[in-house]
Amino acid sequence: MASKKMRAALAAGMTSASLLAVAVSGSVAPASGATSVNWAKVKTLSASGPTSMKALIAAAKKEGKLNVIALPANWANYGNIISTFAKKYGIKVNSVNPDGSSQDEINALIADKGRSTAPDVIDVGTNFAITAQGKGLLAPYKVATWSRIPAALKQGAGYWFDDYGGFVAIGCDSSVVKKCPTSFKQMLQKGQGYKIGINNNPTASSSALAAVMAAAIANKGSLNNVKAGVDYFQTLNKAGNFVPTVAGPSTVQSGATNIIIWWDYLQASEINALPGYKGKWKVVIPSDAAMAEYYTQAISSSAPDPAAARLWEEFLYSNQGQNLWLAGMARPVELAYMTAHHLANPTLLAALPKAPTTGVQYPTQAQITKAGNVVATYWPTEVTSGP
Repeated sequence: MASKKMRAALAAGMTSASLLAVAVSGSVAPASGATSVNWAKVKTLSASGPTSMKALIAAAKKEGKLNVIALPANWANYGNIISTFAKKYGIKVNSVNPDGSSQDEINALIADKGRSTAPDVIDVGTNFAITAQGKGLLAPYKVATWSRIPAALKQGAGYWFDDYGGFVAIGCDSSVVKKCPTSFKQMLQKGQGYKIGINNNPTASSSALAAVMAAAIANKGSLNNVKAGVDYFQTLNKAGNFVPTVAGPSTVQSGATNIIIWWDYLQASEINALPGYKGKWKVVIPSDAAMAEYYTQAISSSAPDPAAARLWEEFLYSNQGQNLWLAGMARPVELAYMTAHHLANPTLLAALPKAPTTGVQYPTQAQITKAGNVVATYWPTEVTSGP
């Protein structure tokens, strides 16, 4: 992800041109004069006719369902997003493996291909989307608001496009930790009762990989030298401060972890929302590593419900969908455009976790891919082979 454009998007300071509305459809006209559309081949909508929004809605309603995967209800407001979409269009949303990882999503695209239960769409880390594209698992599609998405945050032909993002942050239960750490360096201190977790194994999870990349920045490494991040967690583990688990709300409530390195918006929306945690769960951007990143949307090339898949994306990238992500404390990819054009909910904007305005680092696609390879090589033997 290119630095300048990503920085502008997260800071909500970029504007874009008018909306794109060029149709590349897979429609054919039988001799009867009726029009039949192969929605699996439609690459964007037309203003009217057989590949218009009206036609897409009708086709999606006829399919009647949408299969999504690895979307926890309390992750970036997905529970409300799913229910709103289902109610608006009368389409049943089948949500499976909500706590799954990005790798689980790719595995499902492969393992379930040809089944009616296969994922129609995915929401993954960008490096996983790039991998899926390389395997021929994704279909190109450009939503109507395509021009609002910064060029650096989308694949040119529409095989994938970023959706929402935030900053790697340190969350701490101030009711049990005497002095909450505000940096990676402080988390190395022994005898503080730290039980630190990340949100999965970084060899399979984008959020966990981001934690390692941020640790590399703080540990005299860089986004080009992520081995330093693995070294950091090796040291953290040897100090007895690291808990190899899938850290999240449940581990906070159980006491298994009292510190989590995770996205700022998920800590704000998931852990702060737990009963009794709003005042005591403290979230900060590490003083020695400010790193931001986006997640990515894509449509399966073998989606069993191709019209519903495309309607889902149109919904997510509409003003309504973008504000629903914003309500989940995430920073939607069209936020810069929406802010500039007064389309973003001002109350929701004001509620976003405070972000640094300088010194923020944004990994490129190449750096994320390289980091994933480095972590896959060293993490299992030098840190843990567990979750």
